Amino acid sequence: MENMISVPLHARVNEPLEGERSGSLPDQVGNIAGAHTAELQQRVLETGGRMDTPGPLKKVYVFWLPGMSCDGCSVSTLGATEPSLEELLTGALPGVPVMVLHHYQFQMESGDHFTHLLSQAEEGALDAPYIIVYEGSIADENLTVGAEPWAAQGSLPLWAPADQRQRRSTAEWVRRLAPAAAVTIAIGTCATWGGIPAALGNPTGAVSLMDFLGRDYRGSLGLPVINVPGCPAIGDDFTETVLLLLRFMNGQGPLPDFDELGRPAWQFGETVHMHCPRGAWYEEGNFAREFGGKECLAEIGCWGPVVNCNITERGFINGKGGCMVAGGICIGCMAPGFPDKFTPFNKRPPQTTPATSLSRFHGTLVKPLRRSTQLERNREPRWKADTTTGWAPEYDNTTVFHRSFEYFYSRLQYFRSELPGRHEKDEEKYPSGYVVPPEVAYGKNYAQWLPDRRAEEAKKRGTYQREGLTPQADGFETPIHDDQE
Repeated sequence: MENMISVPLHARVNEPLEGERSGSLPDQVGNIAGAHTAELQQRVLETGGRMDTPGPLKKVYVFWLPGMSCDGCSVSTLGATEPSLEELLTGALPGVPVMVLHHYQFQMESGDHFTHLLSQAEEGALDAPYIIVYEGSIADENLTVGAEPWAAQGSLPLWAPADQRQRRSTAEWVRRLAPAAAVTIAIGTCATWGGIPAALGNPTGAVSLMDFLGRDYRGSLGLPVINVPGCPAIGDDFTETVLLLLRFMNGQGPLPDFDELGRPAWQFGETVHMHCPRGAWYEEGNFAREFGGKECLAEIGCWGPVVNCNITERGFINGKGGCMVAGGICIGCMAPGFPDKFTPFNKRPPQTTPATSLSRFHGTLVKPLRRSTQLERNREPRWKADTTTGWAPEYDNTTVFHRSFEYFYSRLQYFRSELPGRHEKDEEKYPSGYVVPPEVAYGKNYAQWLPDRRAEEAKKRGTYQREGLTPQADGFETPIHDDQE
């Protein structure tokens, strides 16, 4: 269980509040909990201390409407952790109003009791503002026979006999509720751009929420449709966006920054490639030939260099996972052109060949220079001709090119800079002066010498050396001389 930074919650939901109406509505079979979810949320507010939330809003209704979708965005939202759905539902975050979620899978009430809150929202009878969240693309409901919806939610009029009722499409509910909605959010690629249900050749004539409402649509706060794409959307992308919008609505924060397509700009400002763990392979011109390879996947169908997505940076659940991280290619599922402009999948994109050819040319020049620099940087300053590793004797096989390259490289590296070591500055002075004990014993070049060379220099200088303590000079067969003798 993750540790949440939250406000302690001591709410009770078992005691009805004055003014609750669900018990007086007809057909109590649909009111299985004896109270609608909105009423249970109000009990959380009033008994859990959440009525003291800073700002004018104590709660905000969220109507989650389903269209042509697989419910994947609902599932991914359940897995969100930053913040979690539970934190939003319980008001556990300081300054954030409680989110009263009206979801077709999470509500306890059913039938007309479920639809009742939607009707109240249309009538303007709610006691707080509301947000619309649409999952899935919106089918063209003009194409059905007898007004039977492609995607339905509830029937109207409420509590009427069956022969007088008509099933209502979620597209109709959007049309009814969108004008007064404070914020309208499309979650997932199907809702944001049309996605798979709107692919060429589909029978439903599906479109995105943005296309359905049109360019001129503005909610009651003056905002166009907000798009959080993904197939499915990353749960944290959605809950984070909702959190910031709730703070804005409550006067506790600024309006978040959205790009020209209505996406959260901080989430979709860079491409998959920018944070891909395989990106460095691309830069050096190394590409996988088959799935399972560790190199860049650009030549086996990855669209990462051109798709705006943060999954390689954020991960999918709890900061982990994601397509490229798990070894898959990017198929462009967060882009407006998905899927038609990214098919056929697993085939090299047309722009890849010239790009990867240039990358290979660049890598041919850069890789040997980097390897030479890397080899030298993996050597201690004391390793000149020999290293002290017993694991790889061939490690010392440096070439003339390597030594020449390193000579000029070091000159450039420290150009107009100080070389490592002491330079007789005041802040480097010991009480005994600038000369440190090793320099007294071995001379100024001691830092570049290994113990055997230091032992030789000590003999020349007459500096004391404890016999047997230096294996390189004395060998392991020489016993260690005891200073006390």
